[in-house]
Amino acid sequence: MTPEGTAPTTAHPHTTFATPRTRCLDGNEAAALVAHRLSDICAIYPITPASAMGELADAWSGNGRLNLWGSVPEVIEMQSEGGAAAALHGAVQKGALATSFTASQGLLLMIPTMFKVAGELTPTVLHVAARAIATHALSIFGDHSDVMSVRSTGWAMLCASDVQEAHDFALVAHAATLRARVPFLHFFDGFRTSHEVATVTLLDDEDLRAVIREEDVLRHRAHGLTPEAPVLRGSAQNPDVFFQAREAANLHYDAVPATVAQVMRELGERTGRSYSLVDYHGHPEADRVIVAMGSATGTIRETVDELVDRGEKVGVAVVRLYRPFPADALRAALPATATRIAVLDRTKEPGAPAEPLHLDVMSAFTGDGSTLIIGGRYGLGSKEFTPADAKAVFDELAKPEPRRRFTVGIVDDVTHLSLETPDFRVPTTAVQAMFFGLGSDGTVGANKTSIKLIGEHTDQYAQGYFVYDSKKSGSMTVSHLRFGPDPIRSAYLIDSADFVACHQFGLLARVDVLATARTGATVLLNSPYPADEVWDALPGDVQARIIEKGLEVYVVDATTIARDAGLGPRINTVMQPCFFALADVLPRETAIRLVKESVEKAY
Repeated sequence: MTPEGTAPTTAHPHTTFATPRTRCLDGNEAAALVAHRLSDICAIYPITPASAMGELADAWSGNGRLNLWGSVPEVIEMQSEGGAAAALHGAVQKGALATSFTASQGLLLMIPTMFKVAGELTPTVLHVAARAIATHALSIFGDHSDVMSVRSTGWAMLCASDVQEAHDFALVAHAATLRARVPFLHFFDGFRTSHEVATVTLLDDEDLRAVIREEDVLRHRAHGLTPEAPVLRGSAQNPDVFFQAREAANLHYDAVPATVAQVMRELGERTGRSYSLVDYHGHPEADRVIVAMGSATGTIRETVDELVDRGEKVGVAVVRLYRPFPADALRAALPATATRIAVLDRTKEPGAPAEPLHLDVMSAFTGDGSTLIIGGRYGLGSKEFTPADAKAVFDELAKPEPRRRFTVGIVDDVTHLSLETPDFRVPTTAVQAMFFGLGSDGTVGANKTSIKLIGEHTDQYAQGYFVYDSKKSGSMTVSHLRFGPDPIRSAYLIDSADFVACHQFGLLARVDVLATARTGATVLLNSPYPADEVWDALPGDVQARIIEKGLEVYVVDATTIARDAGLGPRINTVMQPCFFALADVLPRETAIRLVKESVEKAY
C-alpha cells in the first residue's frame, strides 16, 4: 500500500483478483472475497462457523493475491479473539484498513475492544457468521444470540439474508464505515448462510472502486497515529466532560442510515441489485406483515408469494440495517393497510418483556394505537424454520386476539408458547436431491463440487446445504442440493426429494433414508450386493417405502471400486459420476470431464 492509498503505477509480481463473473460459493467465501480486497490487515482467530473466512484470507495472502490498492493484505493469527480485536484496534488507529471474522463466544471476547473502537469513531468491519451462545448447553449452530449481545457497543449492524447479500453487504459495510467513521458489524446466519453454497454474481475490482471513495480512504489514513503529528487519544475523563463527549458522537450515528442508503443506491446503480434499509415484499395492501432479519426472510418471501396467490393479503419487511435502527424506513416500507405485525427474533433474552427486534419495532410505532404488534422466537441453535412455520405466524395474526408472545418451530409443552404448525408447503420448480453419508467419506465434498459444477456450467440456479452432526468425523452427514430455472430462496431442509442417495449401506438399517423421497423418486445406493441380490438385503421398512412410493432404485458397489482403485474409504469420486448420470443435468461426457478436472484441482 502506498502512503497515499493509491495503487502503484508499476506492475506487481503477485496475483490480482480474477474469477468468472458468476460462481457458486458459500457465504463465508462470498464475504471474505470482498473483505480481503478492501483490507491492509486481517487479524484472525478461528471459531466455528466463521473460521473459513480467516482461512481463506490467509490462503489468498499466502498466494500473493492483491488488495484493491495493489498490496498483499497481512494476515495475523492471534492467540484468542480478544487478541484479534486488539490487533484490529491497533491497526485502524494507525490508519490501516483492517478487518476480522468471528462468531459466538469469540465475538463476546471482543466486546471491551469493540466499545473502544466505536468510542474513538474508527472505521473498521467485523464479519460475523452469527451463532448461538453457550447457555444450558453448547451449540455450534446458528442464531442471533451473539450479535444481539453486542448491540450496545456502538457498532452499526448490517444483516445479510443470503449468500449474494453476504457478498454485496460486505462492500456496503466497508464503504459505509469509511464514510460514517462508525465501525460496522456485518453479520449473516451461521451455517444456513455461511456454509450454504449458492449461485452468486460477483463484484469485480471496478465495482469496489466505484463504491469505495478514494477521499474516504485518504481521510482515514490521515487520521492515523504518527510521531510526525502527535495527538492524545485514550485519555481518562472525569464527570465534568465524559457525558458531554459521549453525546457529541450523536451526529455521526444520526448520519449512518442515510450513508448506508446512499451506498446501497450506488451499489444498485452499478449492479442492478436493489437494496434498502428495510425492504418490503408482498401484497401492496397487506393487512398482516412479518418483520424479520436473516435467512428466514427468504423462506417468508416464498410463503408470502404462495399465500398472495391464494388470495391472502400478507407481506414481509426485511430489516437490513439493524443498528442504528431505521424506524422511519420501517414505517415507510410497510403498506398503510398493515394493522397487524408479527416480529420474529432468532434469539432469547430471558426476563425481557420482548426480544430485541420486537422491542425496536414496538418503539418505532409508539403512539400508533391502530397497529397491533406481536413477537415470537424461532430458529434457536439452527432449529428449522419452514414455510409451514411462517404460515403459522400469519394464521396467528389473523386471529381475533393473537398471542402477544410466542415460539414457532417447536412444541412447547412446558410454558405452552408454541404455535401449531399447519400442513403447508410451497411448490418449487427446482430439482431437490438428498445425499446420506458419513463424515470423512467424501460425500459432502463431492456434493459441494457437484452443485458448483451445476451452478457454473449450466443456466440453472443452484443451492447446496450440508447438515453435519456436531461430533463431525464419523457421524452422519446429509447434503441437500437444489437446482432449477428460478432463483432459490428456500432457507430450509428438503422434505420432498426427487433424488435420494445413500452412500453408506449400513445407514438404511438405522435411519429412515427414504422418508423424504417423493413418489417416483430416483434412489442411488452404495451397495455391497449386486442389483439381483440387493432386494433381499434391504430392511423390511425400506422395501415397504420403495413399493409404497414406486421408487426407482439403482445400486453401485462404490466401496469396492474405491478400494480397488487405492482410494480407501473415499467413495466420493465413484458416487459423483453416478449422480450426474442419473440426474441428467449435464451431458454425461461433460459431467465426467468436469468431475475429473475438479478432482485434479482438489487433490
